[in-house]
Amino acid sequence: MDCRISKGFSLLLIFSLLFIQSRAGTSGSVFFLDSPTHPFLRPRSSDGAMEVDCVDTLLLPEVGAAVSVLLGFAPSATLSAASSFKLNEILMPNPFERPRSVLVLEVRGVEDPDVVVEHDNSLLHSAIKRKVFYGSDKAEILLPGDDQVSVVSLDEHLSFDLDTNCNDKEISDFASWMGGSYVANELKPLNGELTIPLASGANLNLHMSKKADREFIASLLSLTHNIRRVVEMHQDLSGSLQNAAELLTGSFDGIKVLDEQYGSGGVGQQGVELLLTTLSKMFGSLQVAYKGQIVGVVSFSGTPPSSSEKMLDVIYTSQPTTRSLAEVEDSPDLTAAIKVALVRKTLAWITGIILVVSTLLGNLLSSEYATDEGHSVVF
Repeated sequence: MDCRISKGFSLLLIFSLLFIQSRAGTSGSVFFLDSPTHPFLRPRSSDGAMEVDCVDTLLLPEVGAAVSVLLGFAPSATLSAASSFKLNEILMPNPFERPRSVLVLEVRGVEDPDVVVEHDNSLLHSAIKRKVFYGSDKAEILLPGDDQVSVVSLDEHLSFDLDTNCNDKEISDFASWMGGSYVANELKPLNGELTIPLASGANLNLHMSKKADREFIASLLSLTHNIRRVVEMHQDLSGSLQNAAELLTGSFDGIKVLDEQYGSGGVGQQGVELLLTTLSKMFGSLQVAYKGQIVGVVSFSGTPPSSSEKMLDVIYTSQPTTRSLAEVEDSPDLTAAIKVALVRKTLAWITGIILVVSTLLGNLLSSEYATDEGHSVVF
């Protein structure tokens, strides 16, 4: 009897240890993308090695601390000396040289895109890479009140079934933008074939009649649509938000759909390559719009401990207003700071126009009055 109890306890202990190890050992990778015109990150090592040691490994709270610093804010006071050393290996030492604009994107369903990174024209080829271990803690980004920072979500999802912006024309435009083609089905909408050449030399062929292919393209179109909207807003409000930092956050789950349908290799791997090529073009658009004052933090996670939750948490050190939080949740593409700046700019233009019209009317009336007086004197 004692022997059976001992064996049962041993098996329970082994399963518990395996479960804890699987939870603690869940890992992924994070890439820091620098500005090509104004470097804010330290240069990669000359050997360009991708090997991971104690310095090349980050915890999620350390990733959050790096984002806070890049935005121009202090990280958590509980950050250890060892964590500070890791950040010092990534960030430039000058505290007055921060981009104050950061794109943070979580790609779920891909633990490490090393196969795609091997291509020289990949977005991640020249980035700083770190291994990330996921524990119970999230990546907390500490921010002051919403009057000093604008948090913009990139997670507004387009649907082929519900959104009119998701149609054959959008897919055709996307294909042309990526150097590919889309052959629509004249008899049935959203039933065509999409072909896009990849940097590896292969062609990615997707059929919109297949649910997985359609959902993957919908995710890509959603991401590009949201980033383009951010670019347009930033250009329209250029100069109005000079003192506000900007955090662009989003997640991408499209690869998981392809993996579930086709497996992790083949089409799934080609999907990763297409995603990175798309991100490269979109990050270039952000660089132009922000005049080089933006960096990117792209994380890849295969099977995080809680796949339904985001690994990124935005924590305000001072309580933001309820109105601003509601605006951020209801309109993920437009923050309270952008709305206020737009109203102020509109009022300034209206006031200026009124002043100009008033001045012109005053000068015209004065001229007519002087003319009338002149005529009365002559006659």
